Amino acid sequence: MRRVAALLAAALLGAALAGCGGGGAEPGAPKGATLVLDFQPNAVHSGIYAAQANGYFKDAGIDLKIQEPSSTADSAKLLETGRADFAVMDINDFGIARERGLDLVAIAAIVQRPLASVIARDPDQIRTPADLAGKTIGVTGVPSDDAVLDTVLRSGGVDPSDVHPVTIGFNAVASLAAGKVDAATAFWNAEGVELLYRGIPIREFRVDRFGAPRYPELIVATTPNDCAEASRFVAGLRRGYSVIGQHHQQALNDLLTQVDGLDSRSQNEQYQALLGANAFSARFGRDPTVRVSGQTTSAWVHWAGEHRVISASAEAKVTAGFAGCD
Repeated sequence: MRRVAALLAAALLGAALAGCGGGGAEPGAPKGATLVLDFQPNAVHSGIYAAQANGYFKDAGIDLKIQEPSSTADSAKLLETGRADFAVMDINDFGIARERGLDLVAIAAIVQRPLASVIARDPDQIRTPADLAGKTIGVTGVPSDDAVLDTVLRSGGVDPSDVHPVTIGFNAVASLAAGKVDAATAFWNAEGVELLYRGIPIREFRVDRFGAPRYPELIVATTPNDCAEASRFVAGLRRGYSVIGQHHQQALNDLLTQVDGLDSRSQNEQYQALLGANAFSARFGRDPTVRVSGQTTSAWVHWAGEHRVISASAEAKVTAGFAGCD
């Protein structure tokens, strides 16, 4: 009888400890959290992996799990359902999610300028956006890419009705390499780099040089429910992106070391293109930053509304999301 009583007491003590947050976790241990990426890991995520490799998230009190998405639509869904605490999102996807009523807030920006562009295959024939008139241009079918094409064309005085758009999905490299289209909407840091590596001469019309404002392409979003941990996450992230400024090759190596199967040559060329364009830096300055700028996001909201990425009636709702957890 005494043995049964002792076992029962031990069980009750264990339950009490678990109820008080014991459960095997030491007091002050980093809190678990999940970050879902916008795409498969690549050079744009170097600062994240630098922070992970150097223990900066744990130093800030976050035991972070980095999760690859199964599709670009994962981020908003996982945040909405509570299956992720933080998510890297294209700014256009963030704006659309806010317009649809999802209560998301932007807490950081990991790429501080647009990566979108129109890439032309024959740089001798196509020198300026005006030369795109009458050409066949591949588009993905994504509204934000239509806005990019419209912006670049109008910067050269070309009416969008004066080109021949063809939906090619995300096959810009293959379509341009095969000569199926004269130009295509694509990312200059990815498809542009790959085309040059293949020896295909191109001309890039980066959207923020041809009509669009400079805005952060990739932001980190969360929900108000996770705002309590947001400052810790951002503290670790900020230290990770500082590695890019101080020891930039180390940040890329941290990415390559942690992610199996990445092509080091391709990632290095993408990384150098990003560094050369100061893509991790704010508008004025070269030091990498993860700060969300109200000036640049407001410019994006106006541009996105003008080009129907979001509706004009939703601009105030979308703008509110860039206030972060304040």
